[in-house]
Amino acid sequence: MIAAPELQTEFHYPQDTDTRFSSDTDFDDPDGRNVFTGKGKAKKGKKGPGEKGKGAGKGAGRMNGHHQENGMENVMLFEVVRLGKSAMQSVVDDWIESYKHDRDVALLDLINFFIQCSGCKGVVTGEMFRNMQNSEIIRKMTEEFDEDSGDYPLTMAGPQWKKFKSSFCEFIGVLVRQCQYSIIYDEYMMDTVISLLTGLSDSQVRAFRHTSTLAAMKLMTALVNVALNLSINMDNTQRQYEAERNKMIGKRANDRLELLLQKRKELQENQDEIENMMNAIFKGVFVHRYRDAIAEIRAICIEEIGVWMKMYSDAFLNDSYLKYVGWTMHDKQGEVRLKCLTALQGLYYNRELNAKLELFTSRFKDRIVSMTLDKEYDVAVQAIKLLTLVLHSSDEVLTAEDCESVYHLVYSAHRPVAVAAGEFLFKKLFSHRDPEDDSMPKRRGRQSVNANLIKTTVFFFLESELHEHAAYLVDSMWDCAAEILKDWDCMISLLLDEPLPGEEALTDRQETALIEIMLCTIRQAAECHPPVGRGTGKRVLTAKEKKTQLDDRTRMTELFAIALPALLAKYSVDAEKVTNLLQLPQFFDLEIYTTGRLEKHLDSLLRQIREIVEKHTDTDVLEACSKTYHSLCNEEFTIFNRVDIARSQLLDEQVDKFNKLLEDFLQEGEDPDEDDAYQVLSTLKRITAFHNAHDLSKWDLFTSNYKLLNTGIENGDMPEQIVIHALQCTHYVILWSLAKVSEGTSKKEDMLTLRKQMRAFCLMCQRYLTSVNTAVKEQAFTILCDLLLIFSHQIISGGREALEPLVYTSEASLQSELLNFILDHVFIDQDEDSNSTDGQQDDEAGKIEALHKRRNLLAAYCKLIIYNVVEMNTGADIFKQYMRYYNDYGDIIKETMSKTRQIDKIQCAKTLILSLQQLFNEMLSDLGPSFDRSSSSFCGIKELARRFSLTFGLDQLKTREAIAMLHKDGIEFAFKEPNPQGEGHPPLNLAFLDILSEFSSKLMRQDKRTVHMYLERFMTFQMALQREDCWLPLISYRNSLQAGGDDDTMSVVSGISSRGSSVRSKKAKPATGKRKLPEEESSSSSSEVWMSREQSMQTPVMMPSPHLTSTVMREPKRLRPEDSYMGVYTMTPDQQQQHTHPQTPQPQHHQTPMDYNTQVTWMLAQRQQQEEVARQQQERAMNYAKLRSNLQHAIRRGTGLMEDDEEPIVEDVMMSSEGRIEDLNEGMDFDTMDIDLPPSKNRRERSELKPDFFDPASIMDESVLGVPMF
Repeated sequence: MIAAPELQTEFHYPQDTDTRFSSDTDFDDPDGRNVFTGKGKAKKGKKGPGEKGKGAGKGAGRMNGHHQENGMENVMLFEVVRLGKSAMQSVVDDWIESYKHDRDVALLDLINFFIQCSGCKGVVTGEMFRNMQNSEIIRKMTEEFDEDSGDYPLTMAGPQWKKFKSSFCEFIGVLVRQCQYSIIYDEYMMDTVISLLTGLSDSQVRAFRHTSTLAAMKLMTALVNVALNLSINMDNTQRQYEAERNKMIGKRANDRLELLLQKRKELQENQDEIENMMNAIFKGVFVHRYRDAIAEIRAICIEEIGVWMKMYSDAFLNDSYLKYVGWTMHDKQGEVRLKCLTALQGLYYNRELNAKLELFTSRFKDRIVSMTLDKEYDVAVQAIKLLTLVLHSSDEVLTAEDCESVYHLVYSAHRPVAVAAGEFLFKKLFSHRDPEDDSMPKRRGRQSVNANLIKTTVFFFLESELHEHAAYLVDSMWDCAAEILKDWDCMISLLLDEPLPGEEALTDRQETALIEIMLCTIRQAAECHPPVGRGTGKRVLTAKEKKTQLDDRTRMTELFAIALPALLAKYSVDAEKVTNLLQLPQFFDLEIYTTGRLEKHLDSLLRQIREIVEKHTDTDVLEACSKTYHSLCNEEFTIFNRVDIARSQLLDEQVDKFNKLLEDFLQEGEDPDEDDAYQVLSTLKRITAFHNAHDLSKWDLFTSNYKLLNTGIENGDMPEQIVIHALQCTHYVILWSLAKVSEGTSKKEDMLTLRKQMRAFCLMCQRYLTSVNTAVKEQAFTILCDLLLIFSHQIISGGREALEPLVYTSEASLQSELLNFILDHVFIDQDEDSNSTDGQQDDEAGKIEALHKRRNLLAAYCKLIIYNVVEMNTGADIFKQYMRYYNDYGDIIKETMSKTRQIDKIQCAKTLILSLQQLFNEMLSDLGPSFDRSSSSFCGIKELARRFSLTFGLDQLKTREAIAMLHKDGIEFAFKEPNPQGEGHPPLNLAFLDILSEFSSKLMRQDKRTVHMYLERFMTFQMALQREDCWLPLISYRNSLQAGGDDDTMSVVSGISSRGSSVRSKKAKPATGKRKLPEEESSSSSSEVWMSREQSMQTPVMMPSPHLTSTVMREPKRLRPEDSYMGVYTMTPDQQQQHTHPQTPQPQHHQTPMDYNTQVTWMLAQRQQQEEVARQQQERAMNYAKLRSNLQHAIRRGTGLMEDDEEPIVEDVMMSSEGRIEDLNEGMDFDTMDIDLPPSKNRRERSELKPDFFDPASIMDESVLGVPMF
């Protein structure tokens, strides 16, 4: 309660005041939330009940310097805090002066401040303050909420509300700080504020609950600070008292002893009152709100209790309060778990508090470790940082298993998690240095302090068994261990120098790992961004980072320009080591070779690279050599000529050697020597690797390679690898020639030569598609797809019309061969293409590699479809595999369908229906015409059609023409093959209509009628009468076209919601986006031809939109005969007049008289329709009766809706029975509700307003509930 006269009836002060904070037993009393234990006697400054009216009347005209009108308090205090432009201390000082002048008026201002901060428009008047209870005032304020918005200051966006929360919290803290010496002990101000906040925190309104909980927690924090100061003053006073008492009797000042004793007594009394206030807030607000239904409120409570334990550890840092943080670590919301971890970090950071945390750590350590794998990355990061602090405080707490669960996170793709894990790893493995190391003089190389740490890094990397992720490991440790990782001098020494006496040398595997780590550190230092897969991209470097980058590049170049030749010489025969070492020059500052006079080391490097090229045939090594030459051959630097000469000499030798070997090899005929074949292959590998990065056009490699490929076709016994590399080398020749021609500096003869070579090479690749060797066929297929895409019609786009002679269009035979290759080599079972190996793990790796290769082949062909290089209808053979190979290629096929639909919607739809027709024909050939429609094959096709239908999306207007054309092709296919047994039997493909019905829902209402008319053109009179099972596809398809044809009150293009008014406003929302399709509107594509072949088949005008001003339940519409069955069979004018809706304009066509059989058919169909309508009406009546029964039960409960902690049933009924709200309102008396809550905007907000905030099962995991702390 707020009013002063009733204060003593609300706060019951027991005489026995044990002032220590309550432990577990203090929270057992649910009624204790509003109990404020305090002093029984009244303070000197407290007014009596009779004085209150006097003071209020005296200062009723002004408050805080601002006028009041009609007894309503001005909200200037709220405005000052909201704007945040005034110094908070001056604002509080003004309020204190007002409080000293008339505390009732000042308190009224403070009460209204909290009400306004909650977003409430209401104002507490002086009359309400004096005469109303807390619950009555809160209920009155609840009714004043703005129903049009669910926002309140703490949740509002915008610049004016950006700093409101911080200003609000600052105001509360400054208020308590300025009042801590007198006002807060007057048993009036704090009693009133705590009582108000406690009541508001129990409100069903989220705004009240959120704002008051934040205020109460900040008030508690300020009181904790006051209690801490009192405790310090008491200790000082006690110490002074003891010192004075211990003096000799002659020197002892008795008056000072009495003064200190009196001061200690006053401090003790003040501390007792502060503790009573904190107990009231803790039991009245925290204990209930730390498990509130709203995550933000729970987070506030946990954040503040962490502040209390850190600020006043003697009182709060015990198991009675720590348990709340431990329990809440199981919260379902990430932001609450995050607050728990940040609160604990503040405690574990202080080593002096570790002794008080031992029991908590042992109880909740496993939970903290498990949170390192939290689905919220921010929570996982803070959990790892907390474990790092735990590790820093004591090495014995975390077991080896706990540490290992964090170690592997250094390989996480999420960089903040990996960096936190890297810091944990660094603290665990590298922070324990011998004290002797620091005292000894600095040594370099393998004798340095970092040598053992680098070895430890290598050992960890090898034990983790993730050898391909060295870049991730380096990036994870870069922020905390950059000094170790950039000690390249030590790494070089470990690789080149002999081990010291008694030192164990690195093994071959360890040396390989060290070289890989060294390469990753150099790349990280040179590029200054995370590896691929980590981070969103390159960021802008600061000036300091740029300087560090330049310094690191200079230092690494100076070191490795000298050491790299020696390293290459030592490991020249090891392909893996050499491949990594050859990548180092890519990060060099090449100017250092000149400025540092290191030319001789450059010559040594070039000699080593040449020897490696001549010695190795491994593709990775040769490509590394090629890239190194490409990096060194930079015309901007003076070393270019020196490197270019070395490269030319190397290539001259290799090309001459290749030509001589090839001539001898081809002369040997059908029985080539294996050594000669090996020599040809080795040389061809080197040339191909260099041709990838260097232009070798001057050596005319096309002629020799073409001759080699042609001989392979003629003889058929050419070794596989020779053909593969010859194809690849020739491909590079074509691409380099195209690059030269595209520059515009070449001659016309060059373009003609390129055109001739390109066409000849394409024909050669096409011939190799029929090779017996799978690897050769895959290489030929990949190159063909690339060439067809490069030399397609798109080559002339972007102002390159001069390249038009190079355009190459594939012939139908080539397209067919490419498609057959895909069907034979991609859409196969996994076991057919897997190469069995010895180990199961190798077998799995082989299967993954084979699948990756097949995916690349399929993607290469799909690009031809997307860029219109091959006919789009060839994609039908791809699309029909969507379901069968969904796990392997589903994403590729789906993306191809999406791209083709963007290019041509109608052609894409025709391709989709073609794929279904192909599957249907295949099924007919396998099962025969009399197949079972429940068979797996037919159901699979039907499911594929359903998937295809989903890809068209929800916008029927965009896909209107495509869907119509799809139905047209499907209907024609269904009636294409007549039954050989005669007209009395269904067509062979009639079952396809069952598949086609999956697309009926994508038709617009008016198009359904048009499609139905088109369907009836293929039907005979006998077909309409058939009811056997074999005709069910036709019946179901016709029903799918008629379903919704007249029920829909709106078209999809209308854009108007069919939902009626809400319970609260009962106002019709204005219809937006209305659009009527004119009768003359039709598609501009080929579908227009068949949709308007006859005037009688025009798409009817969309039905007018219904009025939204009434929500009375309407009778279901009856199907009109002219809409459902008048496509072919017409009625006489009399019959038409009898059965036509009075308001429906009669069509001017279909006036031919019907014969007797036609009339009978129509009457039978009409009778079935009437029976169906009657059945639907009966079902609706039963459902409505049940609904009314449930509603009456809800009404009988009356005002108990709110008190029984249940959600108002009205809104649930409204959501589940649209269109009947007016009927429901007839029996609902809304005046029976005591509190009119703000309207729910959606289901989520309505669920948040449920008053059952104390159900732990809705907040925490089951493992937390009912489990004692220890």
